[in-house]
Amino acid sequence: MKLSVIIPVYNEESTIAEVIRRVENVTIEGVEKEIIVADDGSTDQTSSIIANTQRDESIIKVHTSLINLGKGAAVRFGLEYATGDVIIIQDADLELNPEEYVKLLEPILNGQSDVVYGSRFMQRNPNIPIITRIANRFLTLLGNIIFSGGLTDMETAYKVFRRSVANQISLRSVGFEFDAEITAKILLAGNKIYEVPITYNPRSKIEGKKLSWKDGVKTIYILLKCKFG
Repeated sequence: MKLSVIIPVYNEESTIAEVIRRVENVTIEGVEKEIIVADDGSTDQTSSIIANTQRDESIIKVHTSLINLGKGAAVRFGLEYATGDVIIIQDADLELNPEEYVKLLEPILNGQSDVVYGSRFMQRNPNIPIITRIANRFLTLLGNIIFSGGLTDMETAYKVFRRSVANQISLRSVGFEFDAEITAKILLAGNKIYEVPITYNPRSKIEGKKLSWKDGVKTIYILLKCKFG
């Protein structure tokens, strides 16, 4: 089996080299791996760091946008180049741990599900800010009500799915509302989403967190649009 890891990145000069190193070092028995770095028009030193990072170019491919469009656009860009049987989305910060790929892939490899989400809220984590908990709970609950999802973490970065699932849906979002759109369309296509608990080390706005309340509003809009057109 071949695994495609898509890393959307925008202005992550302090973390991108380490993220690439960690993803490259992940070894999964019986799984071939490719890494697709989708640089979404970074304006800091991210592009230079990526270019100068020592890497196996037969495994790691870099694709750069001339302008910044948003996370959703970067992931969609990565999907165009992904050749794997299974795809995983990996953020370019250090909030999540690539060593948990084995756990995330297990339900797919053993036939339990074609889609797996890594949930930050299935186990207690005192490091998650209360505002993050409240916002995620509200948005996830809204998605569950509209699409009968039964999820605990719709907004998680760790989304894993078979290529066949990606081929079923058409994605249009360019920003962080991508998480809501892909979840809604996966469920509307009749797929069940299996969740596994993951570790999570949240960063602050000062450290580079990019989400804002406006992204929450866009998420609500896209959920309603996917349901009611």
